[in-house]
Amino acid sequence: MKFTSLALAASLMFAAAAHADEKLIRKTLAQQFPSAKISSVKKTPYSGLFEVYLDGQLVYVDPQAKYVFAGDVIDLKNRTNLTQARLNQLQAVNWDVFPLNNALKAVKGKGARKLVVFSDVDCPYCRKLEAELAKIDDITVYTFLYPIAGLHPKAVQTSKQIWCAPDRNQAWDAYITRGTVPDNDGKCANPVDATIALGNRLKVNGTPTLFFANGVRVPGMVPAEQLERLLAANAK
Repeated sequence: MKFTSLALAASLMFAAAAHADEKLIRKTLAQQFPSAKISSVKKTPYSGLFEVYLDGQLVYVDPQAKYVFAGDVIDLKNRTNLTQARLNQLQAVNWDVFPLNNALKAVKGKGARKLVVFSDVDCPYCRKLEAELAKIDDITVYTFLYPIAGLHPKAVQTSKQIWCAPDRNQAWDAYITRGTVPDNDGKCANPVDATIALGNRLKVNGTPTLFFANGVRVPGMVPAEQLERLLAANAK
């Protein structure tokens, strides 16, 4: 009983100290970066550091906020990027934010598992992801046409032409696999500009970007084997 009481007291003291450090960190960083939005401050289990999520970025500071560490923390034993994993959690979204009628919809098998993909028609990694998705069964994929004009100047027009095709999914596949541009002017009512605005609001900075059923996002091309694990881990 005495040991339990001591352990509880130590735990409460630790929590109080962490809270005090958090207040100090917030105050210090607010002075140093007055225009930055500090969304969260949390003590990490490694090296006495605190993680700080500010302006959509994850950085680390010491308890007095004298030093700021920018970069990824890697768990060497498990070969895991802890920084990216945490960012994926922090940048998760509510699935209801997606206007699914504005996406291409592809159903394989029963389609029980759900996945949203923001994809640029001229992104080489998006093409690679499509090849990996072809290996996955029992999935519904919602592909939002998200051209990044700064990288691919023709992608906006091509995206609109794909949407305006009689069979959008077929047009998407033909362009992704063979580079065949649909034979239309892309001037039908289409959601491409709205999708660009949505991606900007969600801070989708690259393609492909994946959102799973529970809202967790994962940026970049994901191999089929890893995608299977992520689908299982991030079911709604």
